[in-house]
Amino acid sequence: MAKECSFDVVSEFDRQELVNAVDQVKRDVASRFDLKDSNSEIDLEADKSITITTADEMKLRNIYDILQTKLVKRGLSIRILDAQGIENALGGRVRQVYNLKKGLTQELAKKIAADIKDSKIKVQTSIQGDKLRVSGKDKDDLQAVIKMLRGNEEKYDYPLQFNNYR
Repeated sequence: MAKECSFDVVSEFDRQELVNAVDQVKRDVASRFDLKDSNSEIDLEADKSITITTADEMKLRNIYDILQTKLVKRGLSIRILDAQGIENALGGRVRQVYNLKKGLTQELAKKIAADIKDSKIKVQTSIQGDKLRVSGKDKDDLQAVIKMLRGNEEKYDYPLQFNNYR
């Protein structure tokens, strides 16, 4: 009897790399000429969100660009950022909150499972909390599923990782 192979589809990020990226952004903002006296603040709130508060929307966009660059350099996907609306803060400043996406939602897991089923690849899927387990008899089928999901990552708008491959 053939051994069953499997892997998990997850959406997570390395917290320490995120902390390092935010610290680098803070240092860049403090040293950049155009942002030095803007009284800007970047706060990471316990794996939930990143809040940027600064003088105006142009500086906000510049800091966001720096944040995206630092995330990519640290191997983090910019899809973990879920931008909320720009709001006014005290003193004529602006604030924007970026919620951090971690874990697959039930709707997204169901959508991914349906896409895998529609692909007619001979594998089974099961939703297990905030991850999706994909199992099958042939490792080539599992590799085909990973390739298909990587190709559709734009459609899901979530960073996907594949772990526990066995």
